[in-house]
Amino acid sequence: MPVPVHWCHPRRETGEQYRPSIICIRNNNKNLPSWRTGDYLPSDDELRTSTYETTVHARAVDPEFRATVLARYDQTCPLSGVDQPGLLDVAHVLSWRDYPEHRADLANVLALSKTHHAAFDRGLFTIDRNYRLCVNPSFETESDLLQRTIIERAGERVELPATYLNSEYMAQHNAALEWV
Repeated sequence: MPVPVHWCHPRRETGEQYRPSIICIRNNNKNLPSWRTGDYLPSDDELRTSTYETTVHARAVDPEFRATVLARYDQTCPLSGVDQPGLLDVAHVLSWRDYPEHRADLANVLALSKTHHAAFDRGLFTIDRNYRLCVNPSFETESDLLQRTIIERAGERVELPATYLNSEYMAQHNAALEWV
């Protein structure tokens, strides 16, 4: 029996308003969206692009702070080895939003690749007080990069000078993770 498919066009214009939508398949068993696979290719009139105005609240980080953090980590992510400054982020251990007093605290930040920063913020891995890599047991991936740099390194010590991260900040961060 074929799975019913609900095709919607992202941000279809309806008069003056835009209606957000998604192209997905409804799984009859779980009623959860999943991406369509197979040979379907939408026609050119089914695909639309447009522009719209929005207001964004952006974070302002002093360029000197970012430069200092990247220099401390030798312009390299300690997990992935990514060494291109444009691909590195300043990742906060105690979140930017919840701990404004620690936003510019060098002991509260890591230089991580953009991918590893996102994985850290989503609780897919963390670093314990002894700088050992801890991986969320539910984290599964087909990505060779993430398998090699996170999953296969579970329990390994991340090479960081002991003075770089405040171990109390790491303990506080890790206490909020249910799986640690």
